Amino acid sequence: MLRRLLLDTPCGPLTVAATDGGVTAIRFGPVPSGIPEGTGPLLEWAAEELRHYFRGELRRFTFPVEMHGTPFQRSVWEALRTIPYGETRTYGQIAALIGHPRAARAVGMANHRNPLCLVVPCHRVVGAGGGLTGYAGGLEIKRRLLALEQARLPGTTAACDLFDTPDAR
Repeated sequence: MLRRLLLDTPCGPLTVAATDGGVTAIRFGPVPSGIPEGTGPLLEWAAEELRHYFRGELRRFTFPVEMHGTPFQRSVWEALRTIPYGETRTYGQIAALIGHPRAARAVGMANHRNPLCLVVPCHRVVGAGGGLTGYAGGLEIKRRLLALEQARLPGTTAACDLFDTPDAR
C-alpha cells in the first residue's frame, strides 16, 4: 500500500512516499492528497536518514527505493547516483556517461522527471558552463543543497546556513 509522510526540513516541506517494498517518491512540497498519510518502518527509516542528511551527517542513503521510469530514465537516474557528494556534473557529462553523448537535453528531461530527489541527486547536475539550471524544488533549494554539501566536505571553508536567506543578509 502506498503511504506518504510529510517532513519539515530547512529547505521547506518534503514529502516521502513509499510502498512496503521501497520509497517511490521524495519531493519538495506536498504531493496529491490521493496518497494516504501514514507511517511504517520504511517511511521512518527514510525520514531518519533524510534528517541526518540535512544535518550534514549522511552522504549516501541506504533505504530501499523503487524507481519507475523508462529504461533511458532509469539509466540517467542510476548515473546521477554516482555523482559524489559535494560534486557536480553537467548534463553533457551524464549523457556521455550513459553512452549517449549527444543526449544532454534528454538527460535534462529525465532529470526533470526524477521521482526521488536527494536519493537520486539531480541537484548535483548543472549547465554546461557550471551555472545552476532548473530544479523541481526551485533554484533556491538547489543552491542551498549544493551549499550544504560543499560546507560538509573536509578541507572546505564554505559556510552554510540553510536558514540564511538573501533577505536576512
